[in-house]
Amino acid sequence: MLMAIVTSQTVLQLVVDSTVSHTSSIDSTHQIQCSSLSTIAARRIKESFTTVLTKFHAGYFRVSLSLGGQALLWKTLIGPTDNKSTFRLALHTFHPRAFTLLWSFALVTLVLLSILYLLRCLFYFKMVKDEFLHHVGVNYLFAPSISWLLLLQSAPFFCFNNPYTYVVVWLVFAVPIVVLDVKIYGQWFTKGKKILSAIANPTSHLSVIANLVGAQAAANMGWNESAICFFSLGMVHYLVLFVTLYQRFSGTDLLPTMLRPALFLYFAAPSMASLAWQSIAGSFDTASKMLFFLSLFLFMSLVLRPTLFKRSMRRFNVAWWAFSFPLSMLALASMEYAEEVKSDAANLLMLLLLTSSVIVSVGLIIFSLLNTLILVLPHNSDPISRWPTLRSNSTTTGSV
Repeated sequence: MLMAIVTSQTVLQLVVDSTVSHTSSIDSTHQIQCSSLSTIAARRIKESFTTVLTKFHAGYFRVSLSLGGQALLWKTLIGPTDNKSTFRLALHTFHPRAFTLLWSFALVTLVLLSILYLLRCLFYFKMVKDEFLHHVGVNYLFAPSISWLLLLQSAPFFCFNNPYTYVVVWLVFAVPIVVLDVKIYGQWFTKGKKILSAIANPTSHLSVIANLVGAQAAANMGWNESAICFFSLGMVHYLVLFVTLYQRFSGTDLLPTMLRPALFLYFAAPSMASLAWQSIAGSFDTASKMLFFLSLFLFMSLVLRPTLFKRSMRRFNVAWWAFSFPLSMLALASMEYAEEVKSDAANLLMLLLLTSSVIVSVGLIIFSLLNTLILVLPHNSDPISRWPTLRSNSTTTGSV
């Protein structure tokens, strides 16, 4: 009887030990699997992050540029007006809270893009350098400063109540514009007589627009001398660029088909110039009207040639955002023109351009939300980072 009890206890102990051992084995296997899954997840996150940073470039600031233009447009729309027309009064009912949401959305977008680009500079500086040496990519380096200056001017009343804050922010983003001006414009004078005709393309207007936005922001804070300085730099080089692009030689069309929406920058520059001069002069005078009519003519010249953009519209990509900002600036200029002349024709023109600008911007936001992943896929990113650097004779135009 005693032996049976001892034997039973021994068997029970063996069963318990076997069960504990099996449980420990299962726990160990589960821990290994969890660790393996964590490693795989971390690797995939790192690969995704790497892909985003390597495909990201300054051209993505087209998005913040467009949103900033819309914010400035709607701030002007809800601001005080002397235009008592039905069109203007109807548009003036736009609720300030909606504008604040729009401005906040533009700010969040710009902050996220800026963080991504700073990380790209930190981890992939060579790619940033290649972008700086690219005849198209270098022009988009002006886009971050333009975007911040647009948001600075369109900031709601509760922001930048301290005038010194406005000045500091303006200086922070005006200095990079001057540095890039010295680099790009300086090369036009020192790299030979054919360098400009070899590298000039529609995106070169961004350098002009950057100076004009800087002039407008400076005039709004009362720095008229700085505003005139920026305006003169922008307009002189705009004239040179305008003539150069209109007498291009065969074989010097450096803009890929996918980037043809950037042709809208042709009328963005004079539109911005009319607004900048209005801020300096204090009224939408004859000079501003002349620049506005020039931008309107260039706009009509492009929209009457839709086949020019047919190939670039086959598949959505970030280059489509190049349509929005010029339309916003043209609509804003038409609004100031209507405010000055107070005629039904001017008000109707303002309404048409404003409607077009809003429809395009809303459409681009919807397309971007529906195609977020497509924007970072290698086969669908716009070709700034992979377009070959042009060489003219022995001179490397990539040194822009």
